[in-house]
Amino acid sequence: MDTHEGFSLTRRGFLSASAAGALQAASAKKKIRTAVYGIGHAHARGKVQAVREMEQFELVGICEPDERQSRDYEVFHGVRWLSREEVLHDASIELVVVESRVQENLAYASSAVDADKWVHLDKPPGVDLDGLRKLFSNAESRGKIVQMGYQWRYHPAMQAAIEAFREGWLGDVYMVRATINKPISRDTREELAAFRGGMMFELGCHMIDRIVDVLGKPKTITSWMRHDAPINDALEDNTMAIFEFERAMAEVYVAAQQPNGGNYRTFEILGTNGTATVRPFSPYRLMVDLEVPAGPYRAGFQKIEMPRPQGPPFVGDFAELSRVIRQGDRPAYSVEHDLITHEALLKACNVI
Repeated sequence: MDTHEGFSLTRRGFLSASAAGALQAASAKKKIRTAVYGIGHAHARGKVQAVREMEQFELVGICEPDERQSRDYEVFHGVRWLSREEVLHDASIELVVVESRVQENLAYASSAVDADKWVHLDKPPGVDLDGLRKLFSNAESRGKIVQMGYQWRYHPAMQAAIEAFREGWLGDVYMVRATINKPISRDTREELAAFRGGMMFELGCHMIDRIVDVLGKPKTITSWMRHDAPINDALEDNTMAIFEFERAMAEVYVAAQQPNGGNYRTFEILGTNGTATVRPFSPYRLMVDLEVPAGPYRAGFQKIEMPRPQGPPFVGDFAELSRVIRQGDRPAYSVEHDLITHEALLKACNVI
């Protein structure tokens, strides 16, 4: 028997511990076999690219039950096309990435969780808040998570702006403002018109997610969902929501009319010591304007250009998810956060 400072370990125990450690290390290195379920979402191609290129994952294939969805994109070339049964019944597939149209998102994710899969679910997850609660609860009961695919959670400039808030460098925060406009085609207008809130439902969800990260659950929500474009359809294309908190407010504005709207996308946190602004979202740019120096920032205005993270788009989401699956890390965003975000979105859009 080997003994050292009161700790004893038999040879058999040592070998068992070594074997367990080796198995754990091997599991951490094992690629996560992944299937993509649906390609109707605007983010589908970027998610497929991420899974194909990141070393932590092995893309088994893609399932798209709707034959009308185009598969003629370079990122899909050479990919195996799977049936629904293959995705759900192949026990070696651990992760299902749901990239279907919004109408199908929740049902596809639910079937994947029922099949005991980890799930990445793109936004927004439909209009059934109780259904989303049940989805999260079912995943939790199986020791799994459903990771929501809100796009700017891992955006370096937004992370830096929120860090400035959390560290108190901005002083007492009293306002968050967000604008995210995008001109869209007539076909896309027709598709989005099926949902109350239209542009707020489609794009505002991203900004509501960031606002909840800063200010938590809103006390009241007041919104204006208007159709103002000279186009004869039902899309609510000029939308605004005001979120009230105990000692702060937030504003989200989303419209479908602004040419080059991506150049004017803004996320801004205002505090008593100054402001942190992300504008535009690409390239990554943070502007800080402080009354007195705080943290790494000097007094006055400064513009910080940030390099784009290496790798395919959405690498931050999937890197975290791989750590959750393989290393047992705690997700950065809780079920409570995701439910607050979705409830706030549905209230802003006058769905509930």
